[in-house]
Order: sequence, then structure tokens, then C-alpha cells
Amino acid sequence: MIKHFLNLEWKQFFRSATWQKSIALKILMGFFALYFIVMFLIIGVGIYYGIKKMYPEADPLLIVTGLLFYWILGDLMMRFFLQKLPIMTVKPLLTLPIKRSQIVHYVLRKSAVSFFNFLPLFAIIPFSIVLLKEGYETPIVLIWLLTVTVIVLINNYLNFIIEALSAKTALSFLPILAIAGSLFALNHFEIISFSSFISDGIMSITSNPILIIIPILILVGLYLYNFSILKSNLYVDSSVQTKIKEAKTTDLSWTNRFGDIAPFMQLDLKLIMRNKRSKSTLPLMAIGLLYGLFFYPQQQFLEMEFMYAFIGIFSTGFFLINFGQFIPAWDSGYYKMLMSQNFKYERYLKSKFTLMVISVIILFILGIPYVYFGWKILLAHFAAAIYNIGVNSHVIMYGGSFNRKKINLDQKAAFNYQGTGAVQWLIGFPLLLIPMAIFGLINWLVGFEVAITALMGLGLIGIVFHQKIMNFISRRYLSVKHKMIEAFDQEN
Repeated sequence: MIKHFLNLEWKQFFRSATWQKSIALKILMGFFALYFIVMFLIIGVGIYYGIKKMYPEADPLLIVTGLLFYWILGDLMMRFFLQKLPIMTVKPLLTLPIKRSQIVHYVLRKSAVSFFNFLPLFAIIPFSIVLLKEGYETPIVLIWLLTVTVIVLINNYLNFIIEALSAKTALSFLPILAIAGSLFALNHFEIISFSSFISDGIMSITSNPILIIIPILILVGLYLYNFSILKSNLYVDSSVQTKIKEAKTTDLSWTNRFGDIAPFMQLDLKLIMRNKRSKSTLPLMAIGLLYGLFFYPQQQFLEMEFMYAFIGIFSTGFFLINFGQFIPAWDSGYYKMLMSQNFKYERYLKSKFTLMVISVIILFILGIPYVYFGWKILLAHFAAAIYNIGVNSHVIMYGGSFNRKKINLDQKAAFNYQGTGAVQWLIGFPLLLIPMAIFGLINWLVGFEVAITALMGLGLIGIVFHQKIMNFISRRYLSVKHKMIEAFDQEN
């Protein structure tokens, strides 16, 4: 049965209409994976000698074991934001004579061989080899290696439980950030020494190997709990059950002043407010608005005037970037139906453009208190807002014509890369780095006022030629409309 599941996934991967379009992104991610593997190998080989050089009298094994608390905490955080349970497309299998337990066991076992579980081995195995070379007893090193490997798997299954419990909230990342921050603070201020607790526990296992049964039992318990969660939700009718809620209406009559694009604006606003993926981006706008507070209170950043443009672009364009990069994928679930209607495509795009422009204006107004740190900052933010309206809004609208990834609106937004393709990674260069480079270079060669004028000038040019640019973008969308329909029909 395992062989049959692997065969199905192999066919699903290569027969998808989108896999060839995202091959460049897969190659890029492969290079990132290779980079991290090399870095972990270097750490695994060099950490022993680095500790010996800094602390000649210390035992490197004890020091590394004492640092495992921070590694466990960081690893769990990374998994929460990046690792997802490798669920197959199991709905068709539920109508076949296959036991649900077999499907669930396959999914859970597949997660055990993920990249997140293999990556730590590239550090701990070389470190263990160095320990053996330096004269440590073989049983101690092997038990230590086995214990840390079990801890890696414990983190793997613990992450899925945390994901399942937090998936019901829009800002699901806040509880784990608060818990992780609290544990770190308690350990850092020596209120509760989690580092010593974990270190003493692991060293006790190396001294008395029979104690390895404790982390193994924890691992088995987490596996079985995950099994019960998945199996209890693995039913055909679970996907068609509906929750009865009281209907709530929102007054969107103010959009009528925008004329023939008002119906599309209302649809977009309802989509944003009623779906988990889009709705959870709204509270995150506060992070974009307050982004400057990470830099401006520090004197060294206040002296870096070239950073003003970057912070201004990001702060005033936070909604523009987060909403615009997934146009028209927000509507991927019903894009075919939408494209069968009799309307001008330009109206559809203009409604989204208008929402982005409104967001830039609102975020700039809310960011006016940044003048507390200097009038130059407020002026740079104003120029960045003009640039966002005149240039970045058109850039991101054009970039959307290359989107071929379907979006599931029922999933959370924070650190969710579902629906993300090469376009979303590459578009950051023209959106953020180019205006920062233009502003910084002119500011360095000529002066601050000229750099502000240049940034505003580019934005004003885009505003003046807005209609011509939108006509060009509309033609681009129309030329690839059927390719989008075909791609959105695929299950990514």
C-alpha cells in the first residue's frame, strides 16, 4: 500500500499542469537547501574545535548539550512557520476500499522523512564523529546521537499538534510567539533554567541508556495523538459539512461613488473580510505601519537616509504588496465563472487598483506621527507613497498576469506559502530594492532633496500615464486569460 501511495504522488507531481511553470522556483529552493546543508556540515565539524579554542578547559559535549534548549525552541518556531503536514489529495481515496488508518499512517510516516528532520543530522552526525575522534566513549556518543535524533522527531510531531490547535484562529502565530518568548525569557533571566533541565536529562540518558525509553515514549505518544486527530477528521462528508452562523452584513454603499467599478470593489472587500487567508492580512497591516519603529528610534539608522525610502515604501505599501501580489489568484476559486461574465476586464483590474491606492493613502496618513523623528522621514514617506501609487501599483498589477497558483482562502495567511510562485519571490526586487537604490544613489551623489524629487517624479509620471499603462496591463491579462483558467483548475 505504501508503494501504491508513493506511485500516486509521483504521478500527481509530474502530471500537474503547474509543475513545469514552477521548476525554476524548485531549482532555487534546491540551492537554498544545499546552502543550509553545507552550513550545518561546517557547524557540525567546527563547533568542537571552536569551543575548545574559546574555552580550553570546558567539555564541548556539555556546552553543546546545554545549548540544545535554544535549538529546540528555534527549530519548533521554524517548523511552525515553514513546515506543513504532507497531506495527500486523500478525498478520492476515501471512496475506495482503503483503510483510513493506512492513509493516516502514510501521511505521518512521510513527515518523518522531511527536510526539516534530515537537516539537523548534517550537524549532529559530524559532531558525533569528531567526538569519537577526540576520544569520547562510543556508547556515550551513540546514545547522545540517538537521543537528539528522537528529540528532532518529537519536534516534528509536536509541531503538527500545535498547528492543529492554532489553526482555528486568524492570528495563530501569536500564541506560539508568546509562549516561545516567555520560555526564552524565563531561561534567560534564570527564573527557570530549561537549559540545565534538558542538558541534565540528556546527559543522564547517556550515563544510563535505559532512560532513552522516556523520550521514545513521548515520541510514540505524540505520534498516536496526531493519528487520532487526523483519523477523526478523515471523512468524505467532513468536507461538505456546513456551519450555521448568523448572517452579518456590512454597509459598503460608500463604494458606489466609484461608479461602474463599485460592484467589483464590494466583492473584493467582502472577500477580504469573510475569508481566513485574506482577513488575517488586515491585523498584519499594523506591523507594516509600525515597521519604522524598529529602525528610527536607533541613532545609527537615523543617519542612514537611504533607508528612509525602503521603510516608506514598505510601510505605506504593506497592503499593496500583500494584496496585490496575489491578483488575480484571490479569485482563483471562481475565476472561470467570473471570466464568463459580460464585463470589461479593465473594470475588474481598476477596482483592485483603487483599493490599493486607498490603502496607500490611509497608511501614509496613519504614519504621519513619524515626523517626530524628523521632517526628512515624513517627506521620504510622502515620496514613497507617491511612488507606490504611480509605479509599484502598476508593477504589481502587471506581475499578477504571471500568477498561475491557486489560493485556498480557508487557510491562514501568516507564513503561508500556498499559492506562492516564482513571481512572488522575484517581484520584491522592483517593488522594494529599485526605489531604495534610486533614492540612495541620488542622495549620495547629489542630495536628499533631489532624491526625494526623483522618487516623487517617477510616481507622478506613473499617475499621469495611468490610463495608458492600465490599457497595456488589461491587454496582457486578456492574452493569458485562458492559461489562468486552466492553471486555476488544477489542484496545487
